[in-house]
Amino acid sequence: KLASEGATGAFSLDDLAVKLRKPRVAWVMVPAGDPTEQVVNDLASRFQPGDTIIDGGNSYYKDDVRRAKSILEKGIHYVDVGTSGGIWGLERGYCMMIGGEEEVVRRLDPIFRTLAPGRGEIPRTPGRERTTGTVEDGYLHCGKSGSGHFVKMVHNGIEYGLMQAYAEGLDILFNAKSRELPEEFRFDLNIADVAELWRRGSVIGSWLLDLTAAALVESPTLSEVLRERAGFGRGALDDHGRHRGGRACGCPVGGAVHAFPLPPGTHLRGEDAVGDAPQVRRAHRTADGRVGTIAQASKSGEARTGVKRISERMRRCHP
Repeated sequence: KLASEGATGAFSLDDLAVKLRKPRVAWVMVPAGDPTEQVVNDLASRFQPGDTIIDGGNSYYKDDVRRAKSILEKGIHYVDVGTSGGIWGLERGYCMMIGGEEEVVRRLDPIFRTLAPGRGEIPRTPGRERTTGTVEDGYLHCGKSGSGHFVKMVHNGIEYGLMQAYAEGLDILFNAKSRELPEEFRFDLNIADVAELWRRGSVIGSWLLDLTAAALVESPTLSEVLRERAGFGRGALDDHGRHRGGRACGCPVGGAVHAFPLPPGTHLRGEDAVGDAPQVRRAHRTADGRVGTIAQASKSGEARTGVKRISERMRRCHP
């Protein structure tokens, strides 16, 4: 398909290595871990001194440091690029966090500038009027090899911390109608309306909240989420390395305490996790186009049936 639009097609790594002009640059974007390791090594065996391999996936930054050192012994450069923007990046560009040798990154600038979102209509941060660089265009050379994915790792931790906070908050609001609470302290709240309200002037407004509100309009209880994920089983989460952020704090509701957000281990636990808010994280991941799955055991019967699905539905709308 891309070849029909003017790109040069390659059908193997050998074919790719032959068709690229020297000094060659190959952008690798495959799952982190063994797949990335294999592709980088295969490319390095075909490349020559002066060529560059870019890892644009979600590799662990210490792996980047090791790979960069290893292939540099062959004269091949290694650049790690943490990308954020999800499926919408195709149209609006990707935020990129870049690690690698300064001279090499500078040479690759036309690639990054083309993929980046640009300044757009985002107002300048007060005080940055006299600053220079690429950061306001949506990409940054963070430093030496590994630094790009290090910054992206922290970015992911913040993202999942925000997801967890929304998840826990909506869980509390939903369960405010629980029959386990004294009647005078029960509130039957319209969660979709609350989410929409928070989008308008609230200090907790964000893109993730936009996705939450959109998901709740389409399905106020997000019931299809559990149906779509039923094949994964209850209490299951695929651990692809992006669910390890957040610290604990508590908020009591009718004697129950929920974490805002939960410690890292809770993201990977199954049926012993607190509350139903892991389903809210699940919706975030689906909207993001990522294959994340959390299903959580109910703690209080009918009181915990709705908001536990929010996260899965939200991910279907997010990066």
